[in-house]
Order: sequence, then structure tokens, then C-alpha cells
Amino acid sequence: MEKIASFTIDHNRLEPGIFVSRRDITPGGDTITTFDIRMTRPNREPALTPRALHAMEHLAATYLRNNPSWRDRIVYWGPMGCCTGNYLLVQGDCDSEAILPLIRETMAFIAEYEGEIPGASARDCGNYTFMDLDGARKAARRFLLDTLVDPKPENLNYPA
Repeated sequence: MEKIASFTIDHNRLEPGIFVSRRDITPGGDTITTFDIRMTRPNREPALTPRALHAMEHLAATYLRNNPSWRDRIVYWGPMGCCTGNYLLVQGDCDSEAILPLIRETMAFIAEYEGEIPGASARDCGNYTFMDLDGARKAARRFLLDTLVDPKPENLNYPA
């Protein structure tokens, strides 16, 4: 089998950031852009905990799907299996710089969030007790302050 594109990125050189992972054209002709929202340095620093990622998933998905400017273009937000970040799929041909303000807003929302996590109930979620709000807030704050406030080229473009 052919290696998929995301497995050709040198993860040992990958920095936290926002990266265009792929662009796909649907049968109807729409473009879907997949973003790699990388929050840790793979293989060089600890991954995020699954509980923090789960809480972040609920918060980010809720925020993004309620954002008046983006709600109709959000296709999906969800955690990476390696626990080093999340995927964001949006309708349209976008680049990292175009999505940067939205990701800043999303991380600020998570970093400051207090209260019940949206959808964190037995009725609404298949594993509703498997969440760490404090861990999600800390991870979002770190990503926001260390990476998103003043991103460098290596935070917006995959390593060559």
C-alpha cells in the first residue's frame, strides 16, 4: 500500500502549529481543507492526555459550530490518535493564516472556560466521565501563548 501523505511528514522536526494537512474535492465539487492543529512537539514532549483531549473536543466543537462567521463551514473537530493535537475540517480552500484567528479564539475560549462541559452527560456522550477540563484549559492556554500569539513560519508550514 502507498503511504498516506500525513505519514510522510517528519514528525521529529514538526513544531506545534496550524498546518494544512490536505485538501479534498467532494463529488459535488466542494473543497474540504483538513488542518493539523498540532499542540505538542511529537516524540519530543509529552502528548496531551486523552481526557484533556476529550474535554477539548466537546468545547472546541461547540464553540466552532456556534461561531457566526464559521459555523456553516465547520465539518469536524476531533482529536488525533497520537494525542499530540486535533484535526479541523472546514469547507472551502483555506490556508493556515486564514484560520489562525479562529483557532486563537477557540483556544482562548477553552483556556478561560468555566462550568459544565457541553454534552458531558450520559444522554449526550458515550464516555461522559472521561474528561479533564483543567487539563484542556492548560493545554489550550499553553498552545495559545507559546504558539498562536506570535507564530513563526515553522508554526504554519510543515517542515520541508
